[in-house]
Amino acid sequence: MDKVYQLMGWLSVGAYWLLVAAVSLRVVLKRRTVGVSAAWLMVIYILPLFGVGLYLLIGERNIGRARQRRSAEMADAYRQWFGQLEQSLHHHQHHLGRHAHPLHHLCFQQMGIPATLGNNPTLMQDPKTIFESLLRDIEGARHTIQMEFYIWHPGGHADEVAQALIDAAQRGVEVKLLLDAAGSRDFFKSHWPRQLKEAGVALIAALEVSPLRMFLRRMDLRQHRKIIVLDHEIAYSGSMNLVDPRFFKQKAGVGQWVDVMVRLTGPAVTALAAIHAWDWELEGGERALPELPSGETAPDPSHISDALQVIPSGPTQPERVIQKVLLLGIYHARRQITLCSPYFVPSEHLLEALITAAESGIRVELIVPDKNDSMMVDWASRSYFTELLRAGVKIYRFQGGLLHTKAVLIDDDHCLIGSVNLDMRSLHLNDEITLALDDPTFCAELQTLMGHYKGDSYALDLTIWRQRSLRKKLTEQFFYLFAPLL
Repeated sequence: MDKVYQLMGWLSVGAYWLLVAAVSLRVVLKRRTVGVSAAWLMVIYILPLFGVGLYLLIGERNIGRARQRRSAEMADAYRQWFGQLEQSLHHHQHHLGRHAHPLHHLCFQQMGIPATLGNNPTLMQDPKTIFESLLRDIEGARHTIQMEFYIWHPGGHADEVAQALIDAAQRGVEVKLLLDAAGSRDFFKSHWPRQLKEAGVALIAALEVSPLRMFLRRMDLRQHRKIIVLDHEIAYSGSMNLVDPRFFKQKAGVGQWVDVMVRLTGPAVTALAAIHAWDWELEGGERALPELPSGETAPDPSHISDALQVIPSGPTQPERVIQKVLLLGIYHARRQITLCSPYFVPSEHLLEALITAAESGIRVELIVPDKNDSMMVDWASRSYFTELLRAGVKIYRFQGGLLHTKAVLIDDDHCLIGSVNLDMRSLHLNDEITLALDDPTFCAELQTLMGHYKGDSYALDLTIWRQRSLRKKLTEQFFYLFAPLL
């Protein structure tokens, strides 16, 4: 009997070794960055069985076979639609500037999405002003309202929006509301879903979390976009979730969330409507592509040379597209780069690009919150500060709340603004939306806002930063090891 037990023991060890070897080989063959592969191998070897199970659950961008099949079936129709959009705007393409021209070609080649000109964007930074503007636009909607958010948290102005949607649906407006199931779980537990549906609002919970599906698709992939489109004439996008900061995460100890939204009119509105239509069809199976822009939505003559590129990213879009967009902007910079992000855990390529820019004489500034609601991300973020400061990057830590704005300003004529954090999750995993604008007037407003952020911040000094305690340094390095997985 002892020999049987001994044989079973050796067979168990052999089976485990084969399992670890097979998963390790799969990690290597995926050809990701060295840091990501090394982090996963470390988890697999340091945490027996648990590490292997964790990789099988969240190690790859597995969106599920049904979702993958539906996405493939949808792709041709949407690429054709965007191709028709490009043709309708083709006579304006010669106006594209030094940033917009390569960006247009990159996005059109990767996803078929063209740059649009003649839009009229407005930067909005005060929550009260944003909600007041949104409520007016909802009250004025005549035909359709499309909304998509990661978080809808009940309370305050968010409840006013819910009631406005109910009123719109009852007067005959078609309302489609898509919310991430995990991010908006408090909303789905409230009375609002029932009231909205009873009023005729179409409501979908995206990427539902269920233990029964954990081995069918990756459960931590999230729908992180923020999109509002009204009558295909007005759109909003940016960093703000559908939350009133006065009522959201008040016990987190980080202060009120600080966000921006962009309200815009013009041809880019139709592109945002198409992105919402993609997500709606992917989740609910119903196709509702918007009509292409007509003469009634002709480009604003005062902005005919200002390009706006709508950039969706995520598991159903080409891999690393948003990282390519970021790198393209950084390497085109001539004088200054200012980055603002609540969560800063850069990829190897992004980190190297920022260091190279700073060392080549470009002023590189990074604005991050002093207090963060994610302990792991906060410590991992700090692990990059010494290297960045040594290269000449100016780091500002914002003290006016949780700075949730996600924006990149290149020189004074190009910017990226949207839902993308500068971390691995946003760059590679979540469904995100970014607006790239070549608009000097808009960029000047964003630069002024960045100046206000810096005014509410303190700048890190390399000499003082190096004097932090050994405990903090070790904690930073511990979380740095897991940075590629955050």
